Amino acid sequence: MSGPTRQRVWDPALRVFHWTLAGAVTTSWILGEYGPDIMTLHFWCGYLIIALVVFRLIWGIFGPQPARFTQFVKGPRETLAYVPRFLSRKPSHLPGHSPVGAIGVLALLALIAAQVTTGLLADPEDYINTGPLAHLVEPATNRWASSWHERLSYAFLAFVPLHVSVMLWYRWRKGEDLIGPMIHGRKVVKTSED
Repeated sequence: MSGPTRQRVWDPALRVFHWTLAGAVTTSWILGEYGPDIMTLHFWCGYLIIALVVFRLIWGIFGPQPARFTQFVKGPRETLAYVPRFLSRKPSHLPGHSPVGAIGVLALLALIAAQVTTGLLADPEDYINTGPLAHLVEPATNRWASSWHERLSYAFLAFVPLHVSVMLWYRWRKGEDLIGPMIHGRKVVKTSED
């Protein structure tokens, strides 16, 4: 029987993806709320976010084992079975995301997909900041997309403190560092039942 050991879990590409996405979403939100009236930089952040999401989807299929969706996305039974482990003080030491963390990953990807889709279709009727695909849909759809693009930005505001709270929960309640591994790639992982 061997206990937890420090192993390389998160590859450099995934770590760069994570922090670049965090920066791009933050910058895009700030530019959307407080930026110049002409949203060119906001648009470029949006294009970067689309590229990052496409990368993550590809990496979730073909990337290293811990990054693959098949590694951490589990069915309802296994996800519910993990909840008591999440709530306990005992570290999980999983080699990647937990089944509950998988819900967060999928929710974030879905939220980003909805956000960029509404941005691409939005037309705030100022004749300047029109999404690049806005001309393909009816004006009612443009208005709907503009409205939801703004609403979804507030969903991000709720998601970020939730994400940070879970990281702090793992650190303080479970004694497990999840932030450091997303910087340096190495994580304490259980190699067998202990």
